[in-house]
Amino acid sequence: MTSLAPTPQELLKIAIDAARDAAGTAYRMRAEGVFVAATKSTVTDVVTAADRAVERQVVDALRRVRPDDAVLGEEYGAGDGAPAAGAARVRWIVDPIDGTVNYLYGLPYCAVSLAAEVDGEVVAGVVRNVATGEEWTATAGGGAYRGGRRLRCSGETDLGQALVATGFGYDAGRRAHQARVLAELIPHVRDIRRQGAAALDLCLVAEGRLDAYYEKGLAAWDQAAGALVATEAGLRVGGLGGRAAGPDLVIAAPPALFGPLHDRLAALDASGGP
Repeated sequence: MTSLAPTPQELLKIAIDAARDAAGTAYRMRAEGVFVAATKSTVTDVVTAADRAVERQVVDALRRVRPDDAVLGEEYGAGDGAPAAGAARVRWIVDPIDGTVNYLYGLPYCAVSLAAEVDGEVVAGVVRNVATGEEWTATAGGGAYRGGRRLRCSGETDLGQALVATGFGYDAGRRAHQARVLAELIPHVRDIRRQGAAALDLCLVAEGRLDAYYEKGLAAWDQAAGALVATEAGLRVGGLGGRAAGPDLVIAAPPALFGPLHDRLAALDASGGP
């Protein structure tokens, strides 16, 4: 017999509790002083001791209440002793500190991001800004919220008037390609913002503080919770040519802007390069 899955609301409650505690830990560790513990893809792609400690804390919290669930984290992958994704109906996707370089430099634009999948579909997510305590939540079909206020995306319909956020990878070749795309795109939008934390960018687009967002190279943990928040706020989230949002490209925009932004990015080969 197939076991009943928990409701999105039940999963969201677990996610909120874990994310709030984890953000508190990250905040305290930043106040005590932070250092680079390792690098990943390049010497500029850093991992701090807090990234590792926070992810361990989140995983431990999840296992206490749902020991049979799978977990995918940025720093430790599936983790030791965790059920495989295919063996569990529920999988948690965690980015312990999205915006690690901001965190390292003390910039107030970094977040704990935690999402829950059921049978491969993200159904609950929370993004909590470590520095400010701002918190965005969403459940599939249940809307997106910040501070009890239901979110609705921008009503902008003219790409030329859109404030668009993006980000850059750590590989030098990829950055060069992304810079060329940006140089060709910027004459066709109001302006560009680059804050350095994808999950927060998606949440700001969800509440209309930005009009649209795109980026190449995002992993599942970068966008799982934020993309759900964006979708539930009325944004269209996808990739190029009808593909789902993924490492090739993530575009989040109001329905009226998605097509024009998509077509401009496709013409500029935004999903190409290294």
